Amino acid sequence: MKTAALPGVVAVAWLCAPAAAFAAPSVSLLVVGKTHVLRGPTAVPLRATTIRAGGKRCNVLAATPMAALARARLTLRIRDLGSCGRDPRDAGAIYVAQIGAEREAGRGGWVYKVGRRSGTTSAGDPTGPFGTGRRLRGGERVLWFWCELDRADACQRTLEATPAVSTVTAGAPLRVTVRGYDDAGRGVPVKGATVRLGGSSALTGADGVATVTAPSTAGSFRLHAEKDGLVRSFGRLVTVR
Repeated sequence: MKTAALPGVVAVAWLCAPAAAFAAPSVSLLVVGKTHVLRGPTAVPLRATTIRAGGKRCNVLAATPMAALARARLTLRIRDLGSCGRDPRDAGAIYVAQIGAEREAGRGGWVYKVGRRSGTTSAGDPTGPFGTGRRLRGGERVLWFWCELDRADACQRTLEATPAVSTVTAGAPLRVTVRGYDDAGRGVPVKGATVRLGGSSALTGADGVATVTAPSTAGSFRLHAEKDGLVRSFGRLVTVR
């Protein structure tokens, strides 16, 4: 990526909160590395936290992508290009240099999306992921992923798999549409993506559509799509009856 890493494993300390805070809304978090999923999808609460950036302890506002990532309990390395500290409003210049064993190098590094769009601010910025003053809201999807910048300084597309229905009969065919989204959230059909549901899989055609067979037993199963060179999708729950 364009910035250099700084050693210092992040230490996450949960802030004390009243009992009512346990009812805090949550977002769905997914962390995807170079070749596999590091965490999620999992629900994380929209609560403030404290991280360590180098030798400093930095308070981070609730409902920011940085606070959500911190609650994934992964090994992180954070760099602060500003003056973060007690005031969470000063956390607008921190960025993630490493998650797990994957540390930024060259044109590869860590970025986040909210929904289908890449954030335009630092992950801890108090003005929110798009600088509008609106921070994360309950029910939103936050994706952290390893980005390989192309010649146009754009990340690879992220996949989204949408089933035609959310409830299907056991053993029945299920039509699934797969689209890939760029940094701005513009989507296109993706050919050759693998759609997985339970133990079944199918490839998408030129129209981005695949037909996968539902499991033969009843239950709830997670559906997702993946393709080499692109970022796998969030899982979608499909009920089989």
